[in-house]
Amino acid sequence: MTIRVLVADDQDLVRTGLAMILNAQQNIEVVAEAANGAEAVELAQRLRPDVCLLDIGMPKMDGIEATEALAGPEVKEPIPIVIITTFDRDEYVYGALKAGARGFLLKDADQDLLVQAVHAAASGEALVAPNITARLLQTFASIERRTAPPQPIEPLTEREEEVLATVARGKTNAEIAEELFISNSTVKTHLARLMTKLQARNRVEIVIWAYETGRVG
Repeated sequence: MTIRVLVADDQDLVRTGLAMILNAQQNIEVVAEAANGAEAVELAQRLRPDVCLLDIGMPKMDGIEATEALAGPEVKEPIPIVIITTFDRDEYVYGALKAGARGFLLKDADQDLLVQAVHAAASGEALVAPNITARLLQTFASIERRTAPPQPIEPLTEREEEVLATVARGKTNAEIAEELFISNSTVKTHLARLMTKLQARNRVEIVIWAYETGRVG
């Protein structure tokens, strides 16, 4: 299956470079490019790409605002968003993921990580650049701890706790399956149950909950 991607960046050279990298992949096609956030939202809502790759610092509407418009809590059919930027300040990362982004990369990330992030977002997973993951999650957790973390609707099973721990360490479904000696479909089942019990929209929110409750950190 071909993953249809929208790329949005206000710098022509960067936008063209990202599109070239992605179009060079066998199963990825860039279906639209945008020079600002407002254009990205309009194109994404019309074309419904599988993944949107958004810069944060764009005119008219920044990447965080565009993310919220396309994947925020009020959006009935959210589009997977990956943020890519030169900025790694905590508040940008926090804002992007709180708005609904499924991935966060710095522009100096290698091509393989970019492609992995697009695949992860398209398949419902989340990928955050390894060099900012730990700091990001700790920051997220400290901000959220101003209020008590919500309790699960039902207690987590021992296996769900194990899956939670691996997700919080940034493992993919395949890596979780290998580590816990279970199938990929079983991993997906456990993740679905975790999202239901924790009232989480995606993997990122599962990880945040794990840090909020002190299960990892």
